[in-house]
Amino acid sequence: MEFKAFSVAQIRVARPTDKFEEVINFYENGVGLSRLTDFSHHDGYSGVIYGLPGTSYHLEFTKHVNGSPCPAPTEDNLLVFYIPDKDQITRIADRLFGMGYPEVEPENSYWEEKGITVEDPDGWRIVLMNTNGI
Repeated sequence: MEFKAFSVAQIRVARPTDKFEEVINFYENGVGLSRLTDFSHHDGYSGVIYGLPGTSYHLEFTKHVNGSPCPAPTEDNLLVFYIPDKDQITRIADRLFGMGYPEVEPENSYWEEKGITVEDPDGWRIVLMNTNGI
């Protein structure tokens, strides 16, 4: 089967949470992502959308008035940030550690070689990976 390329304007990864304010604090003040926009009371949903400078990739967190349970499925479900500058990783990690989010041992030892793994308030994991990416 042959796959054809297609044009995509943006990609957004969206995730519900019942720890909305804690998740906002983690990703905005801890990781340092830029808030692109937020919204309130849209059919019972409120949310915040983060982005990285110069990219069309977004990360959205939502809450619903009736709750938004979203337990982390495994310790190997990861959001990986490829950051070539080791000093930036150190600054981000130090902020997160100071906020009470310690480094955790990754399920896959590959992420230990050049990365720091931290769990967000919902138990979902991020990796601050010291490489240029793929």
